Amino acid sequence: MAYSITGLEPDRFAPLFAMDDAALAACNARRVIATADRGFPCRISLEDARAGEALILVHHTSHDVETPYRSAYAIYVRPSVVAATYRDAPPPVFEGRLLALRAFDRDGMLQDARLAGPGEADSAIRDLFADDRIAYIDAHNAAHGCFAARIERDGQ
Repeated sequence: MAYSITGLEPDRFAPLFAMDDAALAACNARRVIATADRGFPCRISLEDARAGEALILVHHTSHDVETPYRSAYAIYVRPSVVAATYRDAPPPVFEGRLLALRAFDRDGMLQDARLAGPGEADSAIRDLFADDRIAYIDAHNAAHGCFAARIERDGQ
């Protein structure tokens, strides 16, 4: 089963980087500086920011559907990065993290889910996509609950 994982569209977040702290706070966002090379995962590049890099921590609706499974949480984004795309392989931001994989049908209804430990994401994704009802999978960091990435059947 072929799949793709694409980072969020950077243009959507670009205006945040020009805002002052008060304007960011008004839209539930904060400017932060990464204090380590791990722990500040950018949802555009699908890589962790390096210590010293600036990011915006923003409230993001990752599963914007009209079902009980609508979901939103905080995510990090970096300025001036390109949306990464990975095909048939998990992105660097999945490495070493326990992931909650939530599998949805075309109507945005949860059909299945898996926990994937470090190194298990690819096989768990393929296992979930073996079910023809699954249209896409949302990956979340299991411990903190934040959205990690959308995984789609290739060609969708």
